[in-house]
Amino acid sequence: MRKRNEENERIKRAYLGYLKQAKGQDETSLDKAAAAILMFEEATGFKSFKAFHIEQAGRFKVFLEKRKNKRTGKPLSLSTRDATLRLVKAFFHWLASQPGYKSRISYSDVEYFNNNSKNARAAHSQRPLPFPSIQQCAHAFQAMPEGSDEKLRDKAIFAFLMLTSARGSAVASLRLKHINLHDGYVFQDGREVDTKNSKTIDTWFFPVDPAYRRYFEDWVHYLSDVKFFGPEDALFPKARVGVLDGRFANLGLSRDPHGSSAKVRTVIKEAFAAVQMPPYTPHGYRKTLVGLGNEVCQTLEQMKAWSMNLGHENLATTAGSYLPVSRERQGEVLKGLGRKFTAYFVENLFLDRGKYR
Repeated sequence: MRKRNEENERIKRAYLGYLKQAKGQDETSLDKAAAAILMFEEATGFKSFKAFHIEQAGRFKVFLEKRKNKRTGKPLSLSTRDATLRLVKAFFHWLASQPGYKSRISYSDVEYFNNNSKNARAAHSQRPLPFPSIQQCAHAFQAMPEGSDEKLRDKAIFAFLMLTSARGSAVASLRLKHINLHDGYVFQDGREVDTKNSKTIDTWFFPVDPAYRRYFEDWVHYLSDVKFFGPEDALFPKARVGVLDGRFANLGLSRDPHGSSAKVRTVIKEAFAAVQMPPYTPHGYRKTLVGLGNEVCQTLEQMKAWSMNLGHENLATTAGSYLPVSRERQGEVLKGLGRKFTAYFVENLFLDRGKYR
């Protein structure tokens, strides 16, 4: 049993209540904050927060450098350490305004939780996210088996991701009532669907290979017409497990959705691995489809609509996060535009053509 400091526990509960009620943070964010504060307590031997000294912040950084990831056994990543420091700093910043603590903790003391500039830059540097090409997706999809209800469901998940690029958690929580096959539309209702920050997203099917839409529509009809699923039943139901002949067995599909995105991630990784490709993730589809949009969209309005379909309010989010441009590609694009518009000016503005030879 881990140690506890009752005084600390009381003020932590108050802080988590503040994050939930005043800041509107969800349970996942609360869990991350609580875990970070607990790590700080472990580093100080569960001393009272009232005994805080700036030296504890320094020792906590060393503690994080030495700590191992419980799942992998490897040292914590720079991004994890940086995020943990930020969460603990936010907690002590709040403590500095609380009765009984504000006389012991100053705001300047709290600044000692800042990461050094080198590690902070490394923690927030953009890392390339591997993603499949349109051709790789088609190959992996065609190779997926269809021998059982579960395999049919898994292939439908793949098709649906190509049509919508919805996040894994949203895919797992969708129900049949959220799908409009006639209009090729998905209503990601933030009140019922596990979208990012509970945001409601209107998504129309992306213009990809019609085979994806045909397969997905067949899956929805199969659930409705053969399995007699209703509007409240899961779009991608989890397996129903029960006792058969005295042993636990898979009894087909339940009507309940998966509780997390884990199954969706597994389906996609295994589909690519089965054809000797890297284990791409559902999130990688977003880059795949943004790249496609960059090729097919001819106007800013079209690209804006494509961006909105991904749930982005700003086109800058789509371009900045999912359409990386290398320095070399930047040069190629600008040189190509230069040749294109030089020809335009010569032909349409009657400039001195000899100047541009």
